[in-house]
Amino acid sequence: MDELLQERFTLAKERIAELEKEEISDAAFSKYFAHEAAWMRHLFETYELVESGKLYEMSLEELQRLNEEHYGELCGKNYETSYANPAYAVDCLGDVFGAFLSAVHTQMRQGISLVYTGLAEEFVALAELFLEIAGAFYCAWEDGNRLPDYEEIRQIYYWYMSDYADVRSDRQVYEMVTPQNDIVRKIIMESDLSDLRYLYWYGKYVCDCELRTAKFMNELPEETIATMADTFTEGYRIGFITTNKDISLKKSASIIYHLGFERMIRRAVNNFAKIGLASVISLERCVESTAPNRQYAYDHKDDSILFFDRQYVNRKLETLRHAFEQNKEAAAGFGGPAVVEVFGEEPFAPSVKEQAFKMSAKDQKLMVEYRSASRQIQEEYIKEEERSFTIIAFPTPEIGEKFEEIFDEIIRINTLDYQLYRDIQQKLIDVLDTAEYVEVHGMNGNRTDIRVMLHPVKDSAKETKFENCVADVNIPVGEVFTSPVLKGTEGTLHVSRVFLNELEYKDLEIQFKDGMISDYRCGNFTDEEEGKRYLKENVLMHHDTLPIGEFAIGTNTTAYVMAQKYDIGAKLPILIAEKMGPHFAVGDTCYSHAEDVKVYNPDGKEIIARENEVSAKRNEDRAAAYFNCHTDITIPYHELGELSAVRADGSREVLIKDGRFVVAGCEELNKPFMD
Repeated sequence: MDELLQERFTLAKERIAELEKEEISDAAFSKYFAHEAAWMRHLFETYELVESGKLYEMSLEELQRLNEEHYGELCGKNYETSYANPAYAVDCLGDVFGAFLSAVHTQMRQGISLVYTGLAEEFVALAELFLEIAGAFYCAWEDGNRLPDYEEIRQIYYWYMSDYADVRSDRQVYEMVTPQNDIVRKIIMESDLSDLRYLYWYGKYVCDCELRTAKFMNELPEETIATMADTFTEGYRIGFITTNKDISLKKSASIIYHLGFERMIRRAVNNFAKIGLASVISLERCVESTAPNRQYAYDHKDDSILFFDRQYVNRKLETLRHAFEQNKEAAAGFGGPAVVEVFGEEPFAPSVKEQAFKMSAKDQKLMVEYRSASRQIQEEYIKEEERSFTIIAFPTPEIGEKFEEIFDEIIRINTLDYQLYRDIQQKLIDVLDTAEYVEVHGMNGNRTDIRVMLHPVKDSAKETKFENCVADVNIPVGEVFTSPVLKGTEGTLHVSRVFLNELEYKDLEIQFKDGMISDYRCGNFTDEEEGKRYLKENVLMHHDTLPIGEFAIGTNTTAYVMAQKYDIGAKLPILIAEKMGPHFAVGDTCYSHAEDVKVYNPDGKEIIARENEVSAKRNEDRAAAYFNCHTDITIPYHELGELSAVRADGSREVLIKDGRFVVAGCEELNKPFMD
């Protein structure tokens, strides 16, 4: 800290210590501010533990107690009486300030990551925000034994978010594209990973899942770790090759992973270094752990309406552009993310609380506009046609008592013979390339009845409609996919139960007209309008409609049978679930923002179906061409009655009948069903 920042730090710390003892005549608000002052004192103490190095001298038991102090209020029944719960806050503090002060407490909780990364300026600013809000309440009571004006308090919060937008943008962009020798890298590369104290040095929530995962990873043979890491990094490298991009132009790749996988990540860092890529692994952006309470995150997902207006959007976009300009060399050398997903948690269906903030239609429209504009700025500096990615997934112990068996099965699935699948999938593509459209019909209660129009092939010797997807950017292997023609694509897509973006949907039904969503519903709520709102927020991502951006046929029957055997279909990530039947993605195409980059299948044919009528608008109106979302919805084999390719002359060829592949040469895909 410089002298001025040190002075601010000391003054804030001293004032918070005083505030913890002060009272106002309104007991409810007095209790709230005493609680918040105690929380901020806890963060100051944690900051000093980290900065002094004493954190790393603490015993495992001491670190666990500290972690409980960080996250205990969110866990289990504790959340029912936490100010982080907007329902409880409103009950205690009233309708006017309850939800707002719950949001403030949630903002104060962001201080955990700030103190563990040593971001003194942002942490002090957060403390000063609390003191300014508390001061306004205390002054109002001293002035006339009254509560302050709500808008006055909201403006304090608003200007905090606006004034520090530049600091946050600078940091976020820097952490996105710049390799750093910070605490995360030191934990991964230098720690004794058999000493599980390291899990607590991140400041993330640590539960039994992380501890058991780390212990399990420590016990794996080195060759297993090598298989996991090498499959991961090689998929990243091959992704550049298959999309005709030059990886030699890139200097870095970000690694996103879950606590407990450090042994695999250590090898991945070394693997990337061997191909000339430094690893970007920031604490806030790249390191994940089990959520202490998913309802908490859901309750506060719309808190941004407290400050998110046109003025703030303009300010944020301005600071974002400046941040990218300041980091443009690093951004140009950034190759994209390499992601290790985990799965195993029990499915989550949130409760909708009337006390929580909710975006209006106007708010949603502005949010969509902001996301589109910020994506455009990012693309100017990190060019989509030059970057790539890869994703792989592994289970955590939460998957159940057969965790170790399932883990072995997932490694097997992640390393299936891609040449075998490549050749089989080509048989499907050969049939699909003759079709004008595809028809899909459900069975066993599935009401899917949809026609998907396909792009015409002009030169069958050189062109194809479907990509033959082997294990590179999306591991594991097992799908062929295309960007459909929207006009004429219509009908009903239905699944009895599906999990999208970690949320559960029951009896999900979407209607399409000319490739665009025309209506939608789900059975999660007795109130149908609440179900529509749930879908609009979490599948349509606040858009009024979305196109079908992708139609695919998943071919990984091995994964499907494994999921059935262990009854874990509901827990699988979309990365694997999408390979377990035909799926439809709503939103952008798989080639979004890179439609003009020629892509070829292993047989040398160019994949010509890289855009649709919406993304074709990109050269005239980029904001109208993209939705910045892509959500896959899979029909499992046991709900799939028939999938047929229909030619222009009306003749048809069935590819899948009653959940089994019937195209000659695809018999291998049915063998897992018979094992």
